[in-house]
Parts: sequence; structure tokens; C-alpha cells
Amino acid sequence: MLSYWRRNQSIATRLFLSAAAWSTILLLIAGIFLVTLYRNNTEQAFDDRLGVYLRALVADLAVGNEEQRDEAGQLGDPQFDLAQSGWYWQITRVDGNDPLVKQSPSLSGASLPRGAGAQTGAGGVRGSYIRGPDQRRLRMFERVIDIGAAGTYLIQVAATVEEVEDQIWRFKLALVSTFALLAIALVGTTALQVRYGLKPLRELQSEVAAIRHGDSERIAGRFPHDLAPLADELNLLISSNREGVERARTQVGNLAHALKTPLSVITNEASASQSQLAEKVREQAALMRDQVTYYLDRARAAARSTLIGAAIAISEPLNALVRTFEKIYFDRDIEFILEMPEGLRFRGEQQDFEEMTGNLLDNAGKWAKARVEIHVVQLPGPSGETEFGPLEITIADDGPGLPTNQRAEALTRGRRLDETKPGSGLGLSIVNDLASVYGGRLTLEDSPMGGLLARLRLPSA
Repeated sequence: MLSYWRRNQSIATRLFLSAAAWSTILLLIAGIFLVTLYRNNTEQAFDDRLGVYLRALVADLAVGNEEQRDEAGQLGDPQFDLAQSGWYWQITRVDGNDPLVKQSPSLSGASLPRGAGAQTGAGGVRGSYIRGPDQRRLRMFERVIDIGAAGTYLIQVAATVEEVEDQIWRFKLALVSTFALLAIALVGTTALQVRYGLKPLRELQSEVAAIRHGDSERIAGRFPHDLAPLADELNLLISSNREGVERARTQVGNLAHALKTPLSVITNEASASQSQLAEKVREQAALMRDQVTYYLDRARAAARSTLIGAAIAISEPLNALVRTFEKIYFDRDIEFILEMPEGLRFRGEQQDFEEMTGNLLDNAGKWAKARVEIHVVQLPGPSGETEFGPLEITIADDGPGLPTNQRAEALTRGRRLDETKPGSGLGLSIVNDLASVYGGRLTLEDSPMGGLLARLRLPSA
């Protein structure tokens, strides 16, 4: 299913999806990079702030007299005075059995544990993450200093990382909102660019469709310089196709004239005699004339079927044929009923269409008792759309019908299954051959009215 969808994607869809995908990937990479950069900068600024407080404590403790050391810890930040604020400092003497502990009021009698982080800077400063007294995650810096006779002390400064995480979360939210709006704008502009950029292709498609429908003979209009050569080549191809078809028609006409004239002479000469030889000559000459007519007509149809842009509306010729056969079979009171939607078109020559449908109507009229029904529909195409689906013409009668084992023989050239009916036996064969030339087909089935139903499928335009 996925492979089928990929094969049937339009160029516009491919361009739009690829541009949207790459825009999304680039925005995602840019977002990850910006969030990482912001996180690193924010954490570094937070570490620098803690480092300032640590150096201030070290400076207060390293002063020369005892009174000043007792006053250490006046950092000027009220968060260190609020209980359980998440901002703490602690000074511990590590060279005696009874360590002296001096700490910020915010610890409320609790203590900070020793950190396990690696040394992060000069002077033996270590940074680590710990769990505080209230189990919140803290970022801590600590340093051991020796001030001689006054002793050796461990100085610790810690603060909750909630502030950093909150800043990062707000940045992520703002970044996602901004990038979402940017993505919407990029998708919209991409859609407009694809639509505008492929507009000449849609115009070229419309011109080619007009030729296929028979509404135009060549591609008109001005196209961008990268599409103009394609339009010119298509026009040359169409002109070459028409010239080739005209040459084929001329050659077929010349061949028909060259063959029919000698045959007429032979027939006329044989008619002057009543001998058995003359009768055989007339019989074979008539057979040759039928053969020549049959194959020349097929050659003409084959030439016409390759003509680009040949298309006709079928409503008028089919209605005209129905009126004609109503008059032909008026004495038998045969009713012809035609059901057909408007706007259907056949991709081919009107002469061939009239010959195919005319033969089928004539055959139905010969065998019908009182009624012939003609239904025309356009079937769905390969992709499910009716625009390019084939035409289906069904002609059913209420006659005696035709046995299943004789239907294939009825489509054989020159076969007449009932000599009591007029005809040469070429009608159904001609229809079958003409339909195959156009890529269609003729099948014979049982009619709902009890007779024969001929189902003819032809390409639409």
C-alpha cells in the first residue's frame, strides 16, 4: 500500500512533503542546539554565581583576626536567611575531634553532606550535585582552606537547581511556540511556492488535455524557458503525427483505387459470359472486393486511431443512428430506446464510431422482435476516477439470442450463422476489429430481455 502511494504521488505532493520534512528536521536540529546552548550558558552563569559566594566566604574566613572570622557568612543575599529556601552555606573545621560548624540560617540546624564531585578549578574547588535537607536537588561548590594556627576548614555553598530548570523550561516553551509558528509559516509559503512554481505545468497539462479532447489542435500560450522547448517538441510531435496519418490515408486511398478498378474490369468481363469459369471468376472477384474493402477499412481505422487529438462527442451521432434505424425498421415496429448521459466523448474518429455502433444497431434491429435498448455509461478509470475511464455501450434486443458456443464464431470475419438474413457476415467482425484497433473490445452476452446483448468498450476523451 505504501509503495503504491509513493508511485502515485504527484510532483506537487513530492515537493511539498520533501520541503516540509526538511524544514521540520532543520527546525528540530536548531531547537535542540539552541536549548543545549541556553542550558549550558544558564548553568555556567549559575555556577559562576555560586563561585562568587564561595570566594566571599573564603575571603571572610581567611582574614587575620578571630573576630572577623566569626562574622564570616554575611553574603548580602536574603535567601540564605530564609529557612529551607534552598540556598545554603556551611563552614566546617576538619582538623579537630570536635568540628566547628558555622552555617547559614536557611539550614535551620541541618547540615550539608560532603560532595563527591571532581575538582573544577584552581584552589581545590569541587562541584557536585547533592540532596539537600528537604530532599531537593542542589548544586554545591566546596573548598578546603588551611589558615595555619586557626585551623583547616571546609567551605560549602549550595543552591537549588529549580531556578535553572525553571528558566530552561520557560525558554523551551517560548522556543517551541516560536518554532511552531515558524513551521506553520514555512509550510504555508512552501505550499504557495509549489503551487506557483508548478502553475506552468498545470497550464501545459490543460493544453494537452484540450488536444486529447479534440478542443484544440496544438499547444498555445507562453511558457517559461525551461518548459517552452517541451511545448514546442509536443507541437512538432502532433504535427508529425497528423502528417503521417494524412500520408497513410492517401496511400490507402490510392491502393483502394488501384485494386478496385482492375477488379471491376474483371467482374464486367466475366459478366459477359455465362460459363462456369466466368461464374467462378465473378465469385472470386466479389470475394476479393470484400477482402480488399475489409482490410483497407481496417488500415484506415488503424491510421486514424493513432491520430493525436482525435475526439468526438457521441450524443449527436448516436441519436442520429437511432433515428435512422427507427425509420429502417419502421415496418416491423421495432422500438429503439437510448439512455445516455450528456457530455460523453469518444477518443477516435466519428466515422469509426458510427461504423461500430451502426453495425451493432443494425444487427440488433434484424433480430429484435419489438425492442432494442441502448445504454451508454463511462466506467471508472484505473485510479477510480471516471474522467479517464472507458466508455461502455450495451445494445440489447429481445430476439432469439445466440447460443454461447456460437458467439466466438459470430465474431469471425465473413461468418453468417443464418443465411436467411441479409448481410455479408462482416458486421460484427468489423466492430470487433475496429474496437481492438482502438484498444477496446466487443463481447456478446445474454440480454435481460431474452435476446443478445453486445457490450462494446471504447476509450473516452
